[in-house]
Amino acid sequence: MKVSINQPAYLPWLGYFDRIAKSDTHIVLDHVQFEKNSMTNRNKINTNQLPCLLTVPVATSGKFGHLAINEVNIKNQLAWQRKHWNSIYFNYKKSPYFSMYEEQLYSCYHREWGLLGELLRWQLEFFLAALKIDTPIVYSSTLGCQHRKSELIIELCQKQKATSYLSGPFGRDYLDKDAFDINNINLEYHDYIHPEYKQHLTSKGFESHLSVLDLLFNHGGNSATILMT
Repeated sequence: MKVSINQPAYLPWLGYFDRIAKSDTHIVLDHVQFEKNSMTNRNKINTNQLPCLLTVPVATSGKFGHLAINEVNIKNQLAWQRKHWNSIYFNYKKSPYFSMYEEQLYSCYHREWGLLGELLRWQLEFFLAALKIDTPIVYSSTLGCQHRKSELIIELCQKQKATSYLSGPFGRDYLDKDAFDINNINLEYHDYIHPEYKQHLTSKGFESHLSVLDLLFNHGGNSATILMT
């Protein structure tokens, strides 16, 4: 049983989904502290100029330091959805497979979301279906966790009866390998090599580390094969 764990992300990049695909179970770490300026509520899409950073505005004033990701409210009064949809539409409407996903994404950006976590859950389910990744998803907020940091990862692995934990590359900086060994959990690291693929916006060369939207709009049903090459 190989388990991976990651915080939820807005319009995640390719490596996010490759790690899920390489796992038997993936845990969305949604009960931990929301971090400002993280990819939890922002990501990049392609344009004819520099990549465009799309950020979901959230209400953290007076709450930072005591606000779990699954409790973060979206600031809907800022009309962020119209801006994000227009940015996606006008930059990708001529890409080969935009029409394949347009209707569902349009619905996502034309309804009001209260909690950030609700939006991110919808997107995760949408992208996993589009990529045909069927790894079971579990949310840490449902598991009654007691620990923090490295001990939290081990606790989550134990709750899923993991024999192996697939960490992101930065886990090397903080995970205690001895603790995993003591608990009979093999510690592995996911060093994702980003593929280069054909993009419809080609005048400035290939742009990597964009939202998975870029791959889907350019390659449709072949996206999963490219992503996991």
